[in-house]
Amino acid sequence: MKPALKPNPSLARSSAAAKLANSADTRKQRSDGAEARSRLMLAALRLFAEKGFAKTSTRDIASAAGINIASIKYYFGDKAGLYRVVFSEPLGTACQGVDLSDPTLSLRDVLRVFFEDFVAPLKHGDVVQLAVRMHFREMIEPTGLWMEEIDNHIKPSHAGLVAVLLHHLNLSKADDDVHRLAFSLAGLALQLFICRDVIDAIRPKLINTPAAVDQWAMRLVDFGEAMVGMEIARRQMLLNAIAPVVPAKKAKKT
Repeated sequence: MKPALKPNPSLARSSAAAKLANSADTRKQRSDGAEARSRLMLAALRLFAEKGFAKTSTRDIASAAGINIASIKYYFGDKAGLYRVVFSEPLGTACQGVDLSDPTLSLRDVLRVFFEDFVAPLKHGDVVQLAVRMHFREMIEPTGLWMEEIDNHIKPSHAGLVAVLLHHLNLSKADDDVHRLAFSLAGLALQLFICRDVIDAIRPKLINTPAAVDQWAMRLVDFGEAMVGMEIARRQMLLNAIAPVVPAKKAKKT
């Protein structure tokens, strides 16, 4: 009968060390991969914003990022795939995954969610400005992504905001003024992106920190609530103006 083999502590420790090393290597690879992807995206964002899609080569991007050109194919498929990701990721989509039509939310709660989510990318500083410039260039030299953005994201977001306004205006169907109000509310936040350079030149402290962006978002809630309140009052005034006047009954003579 063979004697039972005793466990070898050195072997066990060696195996555990190997697993830890492999785990550390895996984490390092993931970390390196995330860093490489981020560097490619930032380099591409700068070049696409400056030169546009057609005049920017994958070689230019890889060189600016200090990354092997093959990494573009690995992470994004091709230049068009990289362009698509860079076009959408930095700015995100306002209120994506948020149900603004929740009837339990007050108007102020809806506006708070809407504006906080809309202006959140401003906390990322220069990256957002580059993304805005890239969007402008896409409008001037279209590749088709801007129309996709309108169809897939902007139209649904606008429709969601219109639905909220219908609920709080107590209307069943949107007329032109409801759409005007929805565009105007979105415009309050949108102008922060478009006019960022102007704000930086005139009053930079209003937008140069995350806390400042949060404070501006809360002011937008106040402004938006006032705009909706004025629209409610305007419509009520119109109803009162066209309401038929019922003549007072004359008292019978005795």
